[in-house]
Amino acid sequence: MSADPKSADPTPAPRADDLAAARRVLNIEAAALGALSGALDANFGRAVEALLAAKGRVIVSGMGKSGHVGAKIAATFASTGTPAQFVHPGEASHGDLGMIGAEDAVLMLSNSGETRELADMILHTRRRKIPLIGIASRPNSTLLKAADVALVLPPAEEACPMGLAPTTSTTMTLALGDALAVALMERRGFNREQYKDFHPGGSLGAALMSVADLMHIGPDMPLVGEGATVDEAVRVISDKRFGCAGIVAPDGRLAGILTDGDMRRLFGENLSGKPVGAVMTRNPKTVAADLRAADALAFLNRAQITALFVIDAEGRPVGLLHIHDCLKAGLAA
Repeated sequence: MSADPKSADPTPAPRADDLAAARRVLNIEAAALGALSGALDANFGRAVEALLAAKGRVIVSGMGKSGHVGAKIAATFASTGTPAQFVHPGEASHGDLGMIGAEDAVLMLSNSGETRELADMILHTRRRKIPLIGIASRPNSTLLKAADVALVLPPAEEACPMGLAPTTSTTMTLALGDALAVALMERRGFNREQYKDFHPGGSLGAALMSVADLMHIGPDMPLVGEGATVDEAVRVISDKRFGCAGIVAPDGRLAGILTDGDMRRLFGENLSGKPVGAVMTRNPKTVAADLRAADALAFLNRAQITALFVIDAEGRPVGLLHIHDCLKAGLAA
Protein backbone atom coordinates (compact mmCIF):
# COMPACT_ATOMS: atom_id res chain seq x y z
CA MET A 1 0.00 0.00 0.00
CA SER A 2 1.55 3.34 -1.03
CA ALA A 3 1.98 6.14 1.47
CA ASP A 4 -0.49 8.99 1.39
CA PRO A 5 1.43 11.92 -0.14
CA LYS A 6 -0.54 14.35 2.06
CA SER A 7 0.87 12.70 5.18
CA ALA A 8 4.50 13.05 4.11
CA ASP A 9 6.65 15.66 5.87
CA PRO A 10 6.57 18.70 3.56
CA THR A 11 9.69 20.25 5.14
CA PRO A 12 12.66 19.80 2.80
CA ALA A 13 16.05 18.88 4.16
CA PRO A 14 18.37 21.90 4.35
CA ARG A 15 20.64 22.24 1.33
CA ALA A 16 24.34 22.17 2.04
CA ASP A 17 24.91 25.40 0.14
CA ASP A 18 22.23 27.18 2.19
CA LEU A 19 23.90 26.14 5.44
CA ALA A 20 27.29 27.14 4.07
CA ALA A 21 25.95 30.60 3.18
CA ALA A 22 24.42 31.03 6.63
CA ARG A 23 27.63 30.02 8.41
CA ARG A 24 29.71 32.26 6.17
CA VAL A 25 27.52 35.27 7.00
CA LEU A 26 27.56 34.57 10.73
CA ASN A 27 31.32 34.02 10.80
CA ILE A 28 31.98 37.25 8.86
CA GLU A 29 29.73 39.27 11.15
CA ALA A 30 31.08 37.64 14.33
CA ALA A 31 34.63 38.51 13.25
CA ALA A 32 33.55 42.09 12.59
CA LEU A 33 32.04 42.40 16.07
CA GLY A 34 35.31 41.17 17.54
CA ALA A 35 37.19 43.79 15.54
CA LEU A 36 34.73 46.46 16.71
CA SER A 37 35.28 45.50 20.33
CA GLY A 38 39.02 45.77 19.90
CA ALA A 39 38.76 49.13 18.10
CA LEU A 40 36.81 50.91 20.84
CA ASP A 41 38.76 53.76 22.40
CA ALA A 42 38.28 56.80 24.63
CA ASN A 43 35.75 58.24 22.19
CA PHE A 44 33.24 55.65 23.35
CA GLY A 45 33.44 57.08 26.87
CA ARG A 46 33.13 60.60 25.47
CA ALA A 47 29.98 59.54 23.61
CA VAL A 48 28.49 58.14 26.82
CA GLU A 49 29.30 61.37 28.67
CA ALA A 50 27.71 63.48 25.92
CA LEU A 51 24.53 61.41 25.95
CA LEU A 52 24.35 61.47 29.75
CA ALA A 53 24.79 65.24 29.79
CA ALA A 54 21.81 65.82 27.49
CA LYS A 55 18.96 67.29 29.54
CA GLY A 56 16.52 66.61 26.72
CA ARG A 57 16.32 63.58 24.45
CA VAL A 58 18.77 61.59 22.41
CA ILE A 59 17.78 62.12 18.78
CA VAL A 60 18.84 59.19 16.60
CA SER A 61 18.91 59.53 12.83
CA GLY A 62 20.07 57.69 9.75
CA MET A 63 18.98 57.03 6.18
CA GLY A 64 18.02 53.73 4.57
CA LYS A 65 19.23 50.67 6.44
CA SER A 66 21.02 52.93 8.92
CA GLY A 67 17.64 54.52 9.59
CA HIS A 68 16.06 51.17 10.39
CA VAL A 69 18.93 50.42 12.76
CA GLY A 70 18.62 53.91 14.25
CA ALA A 71 14.93 53.41 15.01
CA LYS A 72 15.79 50.25 16.92
CA ILE A 73 18.60 51.98 18.83
CA ALA A 74 16.26 54.83 19.79
CA ALA A 75 13.69 52.30 21.03
CA THR A 76 16.35 50.52 23.09
CA PHE A 77 17.50 53.79 24.64
CA ALA A 78 13.94 54.79 25.49
CA SER A 79 13.11 51.46 27.11
CA THR A 80 16.26 51.42 29.25
CA GLY A 81 16.15 54.83 30.88
CA THR A 82 17.51 57.19 28.21
CA PRO A 83 14.73 59.31 26.67
CA ALA A 84 15.14 59.06 22.90
CA GLN A 85 13.34 59.30 19.59
CA PHE A 86 14.14 58.64 15.95
CA VAL A 87 13.96 61.55 13.49
CA HIS A 88 13.99 60.70 9.78
CA PRO A 89 16.53 62.93 8.01
CA GLY A 90 14.27 63.44 5.00
CA GLU A 91 11.42 64.65 7.19
CA ALA A 92 13.86 66.77 9.19
CA SER A 93 14.55 68.83 6.07
CA HIS A 94 10.82 69.54 5.78
CA GLY A 95 10.04 70.76 9.28
CA ASP A 96 11.03 68.00 11.68
CA LEU A 97 14.24 69.83 12.59
CA GLY A 98 11.91 71.50 15.08
CA MET A 99 11.93 68.22 17.02
CA ILE A 100 15.60 68.73 17.87
CA GLY A 101 16.02 71.10 20.81
CA ALA A 102 18.99 72.86 22.35
CA GLU A 103 19.06 70.44 25.30
CA ASP A 104 19.09 67.32 23.10
CA ALA A 105 22.01 65.28 21.79
CA VAL A 106 22.09 63.74 18.32
CA LEU A 107 23.38 60.27 17.43
CA MET A 108 23.77 60.06 13.65
CA LEU A 109 24.43 56.85 11.70
CA SER A 110 25.89 56.50 8.22
CA ASN A 111 28.23 53.75 7.03
CA SER A 112 29.91 56.03 4.50
CA GLY A 113 29.50 59.20 6.52
CA GLU A 114 28.57 60.97 3.27
CA THR A 115 24.80 60.41 3.20
CA ARG A 116 23.56 63.64 1.63
CA GLU A 117 20.15 63.54 3.37
CA LEU A 118 21.93 64.10 6.70
CA ALA A 119 23.42 67.45 5.67
CA ASP A 120 20.60 69.64 6.98
CA MET A 121 20.58 67.90 10.35
CA ILE A 122 24.37 68.18 10.67
CA LEU A 123 24.18 71.89 9.88
CA HIS A 124 21.31 72.34 12.37
CA THR A 125 23.36 70.81 15.21
CA ARG A 126 26.40 72.93 14.36
CA ARG A 127 24.44 76.19 14.25
CA ARG A 128 22.74 75.52 17.59
CA LYS A 129 25.72 73.86 19.29
CA ILE A 130 23.77 70.64 19.84
CA PRO A 131 26.14 67.74 20.70
CA LEU A 132 26.59 65.41 17.71
CA ILE A 133 27.88 61.86 17.96
CA GLY A 134 28.57 60.21 14.63
CA ILE A 135 28.94 56.52 13.77
CA ALA A 136 30.52 55.76 10.40
CA SER A 137 33.29 53.71 8.82
CA ARG A 138 35.31 56.56 7.28
CA PRO A 139 37.22 58.74 9.76
CA ASN A 140 37.59 61.58 7.25
CA SER A 141 33.95 61.55 6.17
CA THR A 142 31.78 64.67 6.34
CA LEU A 143 29.80 63.26 9.27
CA LEU A 144 32.73 62.26 11.46
CA LYS A 145 34.71 65.46 10.76
CA ALA A 146 31.65 67.51 11.81
CA ALA A 147 30.82 65.39 14.87
CA ASP A 148 31.79 66.33 18.42
CA VAL A 149 32.48 62.63 19.04
CA ALA A 150 33.38 60.22 16.23
CA LEU A 151 32.82 56.49 16.65
CA VAL A 152 34.60 54.76 13.78
CA LEU A 153 33.53 51.32 12.57
CA PRO A 154 36.60 49.19 11.77
CA PRO A 155 37.16 47.90 8.22
CA ALA A 156 35.07 44.80 7.59
CA GLU A 157 33.68 43.06 4.53
CA GLU A 158 29.94 43.03 3.99
CA ALA A 159 28.50 39.52 4.25
CA CYS A 160 26.64 40.11 0.98
CA PRO A 161 28.52 38.12 -1.74
CA MET A 162 28.57 41.25 -3.93
CA GLY A 163 29.85 43.35 -1.04
CA LEU A 164 27.02 45.83 -1.64
CA ALA A 165 24.05 45.15 0.65
CA PRO A 166 24.52 46.59 4.17
CA THR A 167 24.93 43.50 6.35
CA THR A 168 28.11 43.48 8.43
CA SER A 169 28.12 47.27 8.69
CA THR A 170 24.56 47.43 10.02
CA THR A 171 25.28 44.61 12.47
CA MET A 172 28.24 46.55 13.87
CA THR A 173 26.19 49.75 14.08
CA LEU A 174 23.36 47.97 15.88
CA ALA A 175 25.76 46.33 18.33
CA LEU A 176 27.47 49.66 19.01
CA GLY A 177 24.07 51.19 19.75
CA ASP A 178 23.36 48.36 22.19
CA ALA A 179 26.74 48.96 23.83
CA LEU A 180 25.90 52.64 24.31
CA ALA A 181 22.46 51.79 25.73
CA VAL A 182 23.86 49.31 28.25
CA ALA A 183 26.66 51.66 29.30
CA LEU A 184 24.06 54.40 29.86
CA MET A 185 21.88 51.99 31.85
CA GLU A 186 24.76 51.17 34.15
CA ARG A 187 25.80 54.80 34.56
CA ARG A 188 22.22 55.79 35.41
CA GLY A 189 21.79 52.90 37.85
CA PHE A 190 18.72 51.83 35.87
CA ASN A 191 17.24 48.87 37.78
CA ARG A 192 14.75 46.05 37.39
CA GLU A 193 11.88 48.04 38.92
CA GLN A 194 12.37 50.90 36.47
CA TYR A 195 12.62 48.44 33.59
CA LYS A 196 9.36 46.86 34.69
CA ASP A 197 7.66 50.28 34.69
CA PHE A 198 8.60 50.69 31.02
CA HIS A 199 7.49 47.14 30.07
CA PRO A 200 4.12 46.54 31.78
CA GLY A 201 2.56 44.53 28.95
CA GLY A 202 2.96 41.02 27.60
CA SER A 203 5.02 38.13 28.86
CA LEU A 204 8.00 40.37 29.60
CA GLY A 205 5.95 42.54 31.92
CA ALA A 206 4.57 39.47 33.64
CA ALA A 207 8.02 37.96 34.09
CA LEU A 208 9.20 41.13 35.84
CA MET A 209 6.31 41.32 38.30
CA SER A 210 6.95 40.79 41.99
CA VAL A 211 4.70 39.12 44.53
CA ALA A 212 3.81 42.61 45.81
CA ASP A 213 2.29 43.43 42.41
CA LEU A 214 -0.20 40.55 42.62
CA MET A 215 -0.90 39.84 46.28
CA HIS A 216 -4.18 40.58 48.07
CA ILE A 217 -3.78 42.95 51.00
CA GLY A 218 -5.68 44.51 53.90
CA PRO A 219 -9.29 43.41 54.36
CA ASP A 220 -9.01 41.00 51.42
CA MET A 221 -6.70 38.74 53.42
CA PRO A 222 -8.38 35.73 55.10
CA LEU A 223 -7.10 36.12 58.67
CA VAL A 224 -8.34 35.12 62.13
CA GLY A 225 -6.78 35.31 65.57
CA GLU A 226 -5.21 32.25 67.17
CA GLY A 227 -8.01 32.25 69.77
CA ALA A 228 -10.80 32.15 67.19
CA THR A 229 -12.93 29.04 66.91
CA VAL A 230 -12.74 26.61 64.01
CA ASP A 231 -16.28 27.72 63.07
CA GLU A 232 -15.08 31.32 62.73
CA ALA A 233 -12.09 30.25 60.64
CA VAL A 234 -14.30 28.21 58.31
CA ARG A 235 -16.58 31.22 57.80
CA VAL A 236 -13.54 33.32 56.80
CA ILE A 237 -12.38 30.60 54.40
CA SER A 238 -15.84 30.54 52.85
CA ASP A 239 -16.20 34.34 52.67
CA LYS A 240 -12.76 35.14 51.20
CA ARG A 241 -12.73 32.18 48.79
CA PHE A 242 -8.99 31.55 48.78
CA GLY A 243 -9.31 28.05 50.25
CA CYS A 244 -7.44 28.95 53.43
CA ALA A 245 -7.26 31.18 56.47
CA GLY A 246 -4.15 32.56 58.14
CA ILE A 247 -3.96 32.25 61.89
CA VAL A 248 -2.41 35.27 63.58
CA ALA A 249 -0.67 35.11 66.98
CA PRO A 250 -1.26 37.84 69.59
CA ASP A 251 2.02 39.52 68.60
CA GLY A 252 0.83 39.82 64.99
CA ARG A 253 3.02 37.09 63.52
CA LEU A 254 1.59 34.41 61.25
CA ALA A 255 1.26 31.41 63.56
CA GLY A 256 -0.30 28.92 61.17
CA ILE A 257 -2.80 28.19 58.43
CA LEU A 258 -6.05 26.28 58.07
CA THR A 259 -7.01 25.08 54.60
CA ASP A 260 -9.88 23.33 52.86
CA GLY A 261 -7.65 20.26 52.77
CA ASP A 262 -7.18 20.37 56.53
CA MET A 263 -10.94 20.46 57.00
CA ARG A 264 -11.40 17.43 54.76
CA ARG A 265 -8.80 15.51 56.74
CA LEU A 266 -10.52 16.47 60.00
CA PHE A 267 -13.98 15.53 58.69
CA GLY A 268 -15.98 13.60 61.28
CA GLU A 269 -14.31 15.14 64.31
CA ASN A 270 -16.33 17.39 66.57
CA LEU A 271 -14.58 20.72 66.03
CA SER A 272 -17.43 23.09 66.84
CA GLY A 273 -16.26 25.69 69.35
CA LYS A 274 -12.72 24.35 69.33
CA PRO A 275 -9.87 26.93 69.09
CA VAL A 276 -8.46 27.04 65.59
CA GLY A 277 -4.96 27.13 67.08
CA ALA A 278 -5.43 23.52 68.17
CA VAL A 279 -5.93 22.20 64.62
CA MET A 280 -4.02 24.63 62.40
CA THR A 281 -0.87 23.73 60.48
CA ARG A 282 2.03 25.52 62.13
CA ASN A 283 5.01 27.05 60.26
CA PRO A 284 3.19 27.35 56.94
CA LYS A 285 5.06 28.03 53.70
CA THR A 286 5.42 31.77 53.09
CA VAL A 287 7.14 34.18 50.70
CA ALA A 288 8.46 37.74 50.81
CA ALA A 289 6.77 40.56 48.90
CA ASP A 290 9.86 41.34 46.80
CA LEU A 291 10.16 37.81 45.39
CA ARG A 292 9.58 37.59 41.64
CA ALA A 293 6.04 36.40 40.96
CA ALA A 294 7.40 33.80 38.52
CA ASP A 295 9.54 32.31 41.30
CA ALA A 296 6.56 32.29 43.65
CA LEU A 297 4.51 30.45 41.04
CA ALA A 298 7.26 27.85 40.71
CA PHE A 299 7.23 27.49 44.52
CA LEU A 300 3.45 26.96 44.51
CA ASN A 301 3.79 24.27 41.86
CA ARG A 302 6.61 22.46 43.66
CA ALA A 303 4.73 22.52 46.96
CA GLN A 304 1.47 21.53 45.22
CA ILE A 305 -0.47 24.26 46.98
CA THR A 306 -2.66 27.05 45.63
CA ALA A 307 -1.97 29.96 48.01
CA LEU A 308 0.89 31.49 49.97
CA PHE A 309 0.86 34.06 52.71
CA VAL A 310 3.28 36.94 52.22
CA ILE A 311 5.09 38.02 55.38
CA ASP A 312 7.35 40.92 56.36
CA ALA A 313 10.73 40.71 58.11
CA GLU A 314 9.00 40.24 61.49
CA GLY A 315 6.84 37.37 60.25
CA ARG A 316 3.61 39.38 60.08
CA PRO A 317 1.23 38.68 57.19
CA VAL A 318 1.11 41.53 54.68
CA GLY A 319 -0.60 39.80 51.78
CA LEU A 320 -1.79 36.59 50.18
CA LEU A 321 -0.81 35.29 46.75
CA HIS A 322 -3.08 32.81 44.96
CA ILE A 323 -2.02 30.73 41.99
CA HIS A 324 -4.92 32.12 39.95
CA ASP A 325 -3.47 35.63 40.34
CA CYS A 326 -0.24 34.45 38.72
CA LEU A 327 -2.04 32.77 35.84
CA LYS A 328 -4.27 35.79 35.19
CA ALA A 329 -1.14 37.96 35.01
CA GLY A 330 0.17 35.81 32.17
CA LEU A 331 2.73 33.73 34.04
CA ALA A 332 3.13 30.18 32.78
CA ALA A 333 2.31 27.45 35.24
